[in-house]
Amino acid sequence: MIGYVIGRILWTEAVLLLLPAVVALLYGEPALPFLGPVLLLLLAGLPFRKKPGQTALYARDGFAVVALAWVLMSAFGALPFLLSGYIPSFIDAFFETVSGFTTTGATILTAVEPLSQGILFWRSFTHWIGGMGVLVFVMAVLPMTDGHGMHLLRAEMPGPSVGKLVSRMSDTAKILYGIYLVMTLVEIVLLVLGGMPLFDACIHSFGSAGTGGFSSKNLSVGAYDNAYFDVVIGVFMLLFGVNFNLYYFLLIRRFRDVFRSEELWAYAAIVGASVVAIAVDILHMYESFAQSLRYSFFQVASIITTTGYATADFNLWPTFSKGILAVLMFVGACAGSTGGGIKVARIVILAKTSWGDMRKMLHPNAVTTTRFEGKALTDKHIRSVHLFITVYLLVFTASFLLLTLNGYDLVSTFTAVSACINNIGPGLEVVGPMGNFAGFSWWAKLLLSFDMLVGRLEIFPMLLLFAPSIWKRRRIIRRM
Repeated sequence: MIGYVIGRILWTEAVLLLLPAVVALLYGEPALPFLGPVLLLLLAGLPFRKKPGQTALYARDGFAVVALAWVLMSAFGALPFLLSGYIPSFIDAFFETVSGFTTTGATILTAVEPLSQGILFWRSFTHWIGGMGVLVFVMAVLPMTDGHGMHLLRAEMPGPSVGKLVSRMSDTAKILYGIYLVMTLVEIVLLVLGGMPLFDACIHSFGSAGTGGFSSKNLSVGAYDNAYFDVVIGVFMLLFGVNFNLYYFLLIRRFRDVFRSEELWAYAAIVGASVVAIAVDILHMYESFAQSLRYSFFQVASIITTTGYATADFNLWPTFSKGILAVLMFVGACAGSTGGGIKVARIVILAKTSWGDMRKMLHPNAVTTTRFEGKALTDKHIRSVHLFITVYLLVFTASFLLLTLNGYDLVSTFTAVSACINNIGPGLEVVGPMGNFAGFSWWAKLLLSFDMLVGRLEIFPMLLLFAPSIWKRRRIIRRM
């Protein structure tokens, strides 16, 4: 069954690769870099075309499918870069593709404008595919399991909790992708109405929808120097950083559930406070407060949603402003959004449980209950958040120590790991908004690729690939 699902995923990627092939043909470019991988993907999925009799997928199966699917899709998705000759090294192409699918936006390219239109389209389209989730997309168009799709959704969707919006998982996936598609189209239309070329509007909408950050310009969104584009893209980055369940609640007119969302209010408060603090701090660098507010708003929206677009070189900003942005790298967007990072929900839960524990130190006999989103949190929920933070810090520390062997300065090394594991893209110094990851060694790029996958898949699917127990064959006893 794992092979069957992965085979369907590879065939789905083959179909998706036809879109940049069409774009290449429209611009008079060779389509072979895309059609070659299409053929390979179809052949790779061929041995798994037959649906097995036992179609149930359980928790460990879900973790295995998600982790393997993302690695294989990135490996095959790297082939267009390789075959086109724009990225001659497979490891570099793999890094670029992982960065695309995981919506990180970190790049090894020193210039993107020389790339063909087809390659630019595929590079950013990977953001849109990976933003909501590869498995969510496949489940929306190809229902494949006997009611156990929740394990796939939980293994792929970011955040501490994932639930069904409706009774059937395939319908939940369709609702999520329907909202995702409509919001993307609205952003494209607004950018085109503002004067942005249709191709560039698609590229930047893919990036902000998936909170990825790949651009068709070397200077990112800053190349346009247009306040209207800054506001539209900035607002949509923040909107895509909101839990998509809340949009569904809006559609069915459950307005009270939306406005009572603790995570949404915390998210808005963090964004508002950060924008104002940075705008005041960088005021001396710009002509007016309105201008400093504009640049502050865009960079805060880009970093907290882990998109990675830039309209200013914040590497030149005061230390206080850079410090706020560094903290926002770890906070991330909301659970159930397309953003990365630890997630606002976990931050709120940690703050509440910490405050509750401190109160118990003063009043040992008091009975305290931690509530979140109007519900009492069970010990299981609290332990899962603590477990995530603990493993996250262990993986981050191990990656940081290993990357120091590459010889870069402390800030570049620290923010390189931060940018990759939190799926942000730019860091500071060498990997700042005007820098790139080209100078890292081949093994460092593989390590950072692993970090990007770890961050996007919420750590455990990737780590469990190395657990021997996940590969033990399950014995199924059939009753006569």
